[in-house]
Amino acid sequence: MSFGQQVRLVVCLSIPAILAEISSIVMQYIDAAMVGSLGKNATASIGLVTSTTWFVGGLCISAAMGFSVQAAQYIGAKEEEAARDVLRQSLLVCGAFALLVCFACISVSGILPRWLGGAPEVCEEASRYFFIYACALPAVQFRQLGGSMLQCSGDMKTPSILNGTMCVLDVLFNFFLIFPTRTVEIGSGHWVVYGAGLGVAGAALGTALSEVVTALALLYMLCFRSKVMQVTGKGGWGVSGIYLKKAVRISLPMAFEHGVLSGAQIISTKIVSPLGTVSVAANSLAVTAESLCYMPGYGIAAAATTLVGQSVGARRREQARGFARLSVLLGAVLMTMTAFLMFFFAPGMFAMLTPDRAVRDLGVRVLRIEAFAEPLYACSIVAAGALRGAGDTLVPSVMNLMSMWGIRITMAVFLAPRIGLTGVWIAMCVELCIRGSLFLVRLFREKWLAAADREED
Repeated sequence: MSFGQQVRLVVCLSIPAILAEISSIVMQYIDAAMVGSLGKNATASIGLVTSTTWFVGGLCISAAMGFSVQAAQYIGAKEEEAARDVLRQSLLVCGAFALLVCFACISVSGILPRWLGGAPEVCEEASRYFFIYACALPAVQFRQLGGSMLQCSGDMKTPSILNGTMCVLDVLFNFFLIFPTRTVEIGSGHWVVYGAGLGVAGAALGTALSEVVTALALLYMLCFRSKVMQVTGKGGWGVSGIYLKKAVRISLPMAFEHGVLSGAQIISTKIVSPLGTVSVAANSLAVTAESLCYMPGYGIAAAATTLVGQSVGARRREQARGFARLSVLLGAVLMTMTAFLMFFFAPGMFAMLTPDRAVRDLGVRVLRIEAFAEPLYACSIVAAGALRGAGDTLVPSVMNLMSMWGIRITMAVFLAPRIGLTGVWIAMCVELCIRGSLFLVRLFREKWLAAADREED
């Protein structure tokens, strides 16, 4: 492929995923604003367990990618029947894995908020929120699996549309589940809107229902409508040691990586919790606000995983290198632009998320600090996606361990008692810049390409 063709393909595959991520973030803003209208305690109760839900979601992503990366490489090698066999294996293994994680999370839901150092006034709601989330984990797992399998088969449009629809469903369910029955004035008329009045639990239930609907839709499109991946034809459902072994080899370092990242975020939550409810709420909303900036990077990373994975499967080394570098460049440029917008529009963003003035002022301050890290953060996100496509997951996980625990947590522990939440976000900014630099070095040294070549041989 020519350079121009590679650029067009990276852009074309990235756009649907980026639009889906942006629509997801817009809906998260609306979601946060709905809960934020209930007060800072409601916001803090969700923020308290957010890092843990990210950790659990990361485990689901790792399990899914262990199989979908294999599928991408088989498709690149024109071995589509093997890719469908991988899909069959993934449905069985990931389903069993999700049930185990579900039961584990349910068992700790009662004590988790207290262990994280939450204030007494938020622990009960936080526990209820996490319990409902845990019950929906099988749906979360199959949504991740269905989306990643479709993306790795080259279909970026279907998961993008369905994931965007999930966010719309989330807001719709929240509208009826969070708030009580009330009278709404529209024009000159007054309308009675019925609601369950469940508060924070309603937000969790709305998310769970949207996950279930989206997971079923993605599995239907994957298993019965996809021209490449549909499993209605021949093929067995027994677990193959070859596919399972390779899935474990890919997934375990990724799970370790997510554990490192999310574990550090959980510890960060414990560091922030003693700073008070205002800091917990501001930290949670700042993370939501920042996601508008970095989620497009994850869209490009998904495209990079597909393109590099299929190129490695087809034994096209130069093409894999080109896709990886182009994807990182596109991610860095796009996230630099969004960081610029985030810095100047931070006050308006927080005005939409919460009516509490103290939370807004603190959130704007820390969000502007983070804007300076976004270009290099983009490099780490997209480079990780490219490396993942080549099956290179162990070294990136080690780099994340060194960066998160050696730099971010150490700095946050030192700075938080002295300058509060601002210190925690300064530590985050410094760490993200260093992490991005490490991933660029890994990408350009190209040992990941040599490893992929040896595996194919």
